[in-house]
Amino acid sequence: MKALILRDLRLAIRAGGGFGLGLAFFLIVIVLVPFGVGPEAAVLRRIAPGILWVAALLAALLSLDRIFALDHEDGSLPLLATAPLPLESVALAKAIAHWITTGLPLTLAAPGLGFLLNLSPAAYPWLFGGLALGTPALSLIGTFGAALTVGLRRGGLLLSLLVLPLYVPILIFGAEAARRGGDGLEATVPLVFLGGIALGTLALMPFAAALVLRINLR
Repeated sequence: MKALILRDLRLAIRAGGGFGLGLAFFLIVIVLVPFGVGPEAAVLRRIAPGILWVAALLAALLSLDRIFALDHEDGSLPLLATAPLPLESVALAKAIAHWITTGLPLTLAAPGLGFLLNLSPAAYPWLFGGLALGTPALSLIGTFGAALTVGLRRGGLLLSLLVLPLYVPILIFGAEAARRGGDGLEATVPLVFLGGIALGTLALMPFAAALVLRINLR
């Protein structure tokens, strides 16, 4: 499993869908928002948690279709399905590699970019904690969606339509935790819900992804 994760990391970097793509998109959105809504500090502070989370969510979508696409194109996906490593572990390894190349950079960069939106200083730890819990869930759900659309032509749009409704609870609880933290309110409840979603996706999504992969490979 470790070897598979390292292989996927190398492939993601070589294919250009690694650390830079999602992070560049995230930065562009954060930089453009003040130009669109105006420079008023109070307005930016109010919308900052939601904008940061929406940008992170959309950035995570960019590379989802590549999770299984390269393996499908070079014919290694059927070999992975017949390998001694269970297909559920393969799906989990793919999700971990996607999170390392996309979710982890976004989590680390978001607090640093919060100052562009005048994010309240009290919201920074809650934003970081929410992204640390939420981005793995985004990768796990995205792995299921990628498994569902593997082999389809122009499956990227269909993949986005499939996973976006599943992303909404993560967006709601993550942004709410940062907003409450910035306002000085109790923010542990949305963070607990976010942690529950993360654990639920960890328990279910590798098995769901493995199931649809077996169906698609028949």
